[in-house]
Amino acid sequence: MNTDNTELFTRTPVPRAVLSLVIPTVISQLITVVYNMADTFFIGQLRDPNQVAAASLSLPLFLLTTGMANLFGIGGASLISRSLGVNDAQRARSAAAFSLWSAAGMALCYGFIIALFRAQILPIAGANAGTYDFCYRYLFWTVTVGAVPTVANATLAHLVRAEGYSAQASFGVALGGVLNIILDPIFIFPLGLQIEGAAIATMLSNLIATLYFVVLIQRGNFNLSLNPRHYTLRDGIPKEVLLVGLPSCAMNLMAVFSNVMMNRLMVSYSNAAVAGIGIAKKIDMLAFAIANGLSQGVIPLIGFNYSAKNFARMRAAIRMTLLLSLVVTTLGAVLLFTCAGPIVRAFIDDPETVRLGGMFQRIICLTGPFTAVTMVIITIFQSVGRKVQPLLLSMLRKGGLDVPFMFLMNAVAGVNGIAWATPMADTCAMITGLILFVPFWRRLGRENRAILNTNL
Repeated sequence: MNTDNTELFTRTPVPRAVLSLVIPTVISQLITVVYNMADTFFIGQLRDPNQVAAASLSLPLFLLTTGMANLFGIGGASLISRSLGVNDAQRARSAAAFSLWSAAGMALCYGFIIALFRAQILPIAGANAGTYDFCYRYLFWTVTVGAVPTVANATLAHLVRAEGYSAQASFGVALGGVLNIILDPIFIFPLGLQIEGAAIATMLSNLIATLYFVVLIQRGNFNLSLNPRHYTLRDGIPKEVLLVGLPSCAMNLMAVFSNVMMNRLMVSYSNAAVAGIGIAKKIDMLAFAIANGLSQGVIPLIGFNYSAKNFARMRAAIRMTLLLSLVVTTLGAVLLFTCAGPIVRAFIDDPETVRLGGMFQRIICLTGPFTAVTMVIITIFQSVGRKVQPLLLSMLRKGGLDVPFMFLMNAVAGVNGIAWATPMADTCAMITGLILFVPFWRRLGRENRAILNTNL
């Protein structure tokens, strides 16, 4: 590992170390959300609720690529940081090669599945006569053609961040986001490609970002390896990567399931309701991006110090991250609640969509701080190699609780009730997370005191 990064993990004051890791990660996450929102924003300027609804219906299927990247990227990053914490560079190289090539292979298979079975998959996702063709055109470029660069881009960002190069990883993610924002209006309006143009812009931006990471790793001072010869199924590497990455992947899969169920319930009311909830969910992703960036940024710091048994430094990093997460996401929730109407109206000038979207946004932004706490707890368990706790919390937060709440609240309160399922599930997940985390936190304190007494 680079000497500067060893200094960052071991001796740099904790507040400075945390901020140096999380700020670039949060920025890159926000830019990622902004460029995801850019598709919806520019498509919304066409003033066609069917195309906005198609983008919302396609989102869960596109987000499956994020699940693949999280499975191999977060799992690989955790193993890499823990391996470097005990000076095992060879294991770190093998973990990187396994993570990248496995992620790319899975993405390629997924792209073919969407292309071959679109007639069966798209109606399940909620597509109807008004949205089917738009959904297919969007998914052809973002998934059938673009799944591999999309997954590789996000996976490489996780792996680069594992060595402490948070700024470089964030630049790569931001590069893709900025390019997408620039290319979207060019392909949608002057070239007249509409929703298909947004999809082509997304695919090209992810491809260019992937090439950036390849060049960065090949020319930089990294322990990472992209060489297929370092790919291995031995030494417990697949098990460690997959089991640690599974909670984030499961959370993504359950989010896809949750979004599909929400869209199917919403479409029973109108395509305007689907468009409104799609806009509200994308706006709420800003709060999630902050929480996700803060938590992912500290994975290498926590994992390194846990392996090195520096529990005092690890606990200080956790406290700092939780405090930052609560402060920032609370401010974000206040902003999203008070400015809901104007924000939604900026995406589409359709009165019914604006009315529904603003109402949905005020509901689902309420528990942004709760989401932040849950995400930090999940990441802490992932950083130290725990499998069961983060998997349980991920399953509860998305799919496990919110889908039953959707059906219950739909029966009780109609279309507004569907939106209320999200904050209800987030609250339950946070309470469960605290119940699991407090004993772990106390055990770290006891082990730290034991180490201090031994050294006296």
